[in-house]
Amino acid sequence: MKVAIGADHGGFELKEKVVNFLNENAIEVEDYGTDSLDSCDYNDIALNVSQAVRDQKVDRGILICGTGIGMSIQANKVEGVRAALVHDLFSAKATRLHNDSNVLCMGGRIIGDEIAFAITDIWLKTPFSHQERHVRRVNKIEK
Repeated sequence: MKVAIGADHGGFELKEKVVNFLNENAIEVEDYGTDSLDSCDYNDIALNVSQAVRDQKVDRGILICGTGIGMSIQANKVEGVRAALVHDLFSAKATRLHNDSNVLCMGGRIIGDEIAFAITDIWLKTPFSHQERHVRRVNKIEK
């Protein structure tokens, strides 16, 4: 699996730790920045990661800002992206099973490292359920 990851200054520190977690779990990572705590616009990073997902350059994307809200709003503007803002384990699993989310958004100022690793692990390992009702709903999102 190949994952694109990006963060603004509010998510930079957690992004770096999630990159290490992914590397330790033999997951290929494309890092779209940012590379420091210097202020930057989350919009640009979210757009770049989301376009990589849309264009199938990567299998999935992970975006981290201070709250995860801005990243999720921007990512969902890209056709074909189903970004989910997740801060708990149940939602991490549900958004894959029910929504076939392909971009995970988290808040670096909201959750700690260990919960972020657990969310990432569950989200990456959970397949879409392909149950008829979920397929129908995802198709409606795509329209």
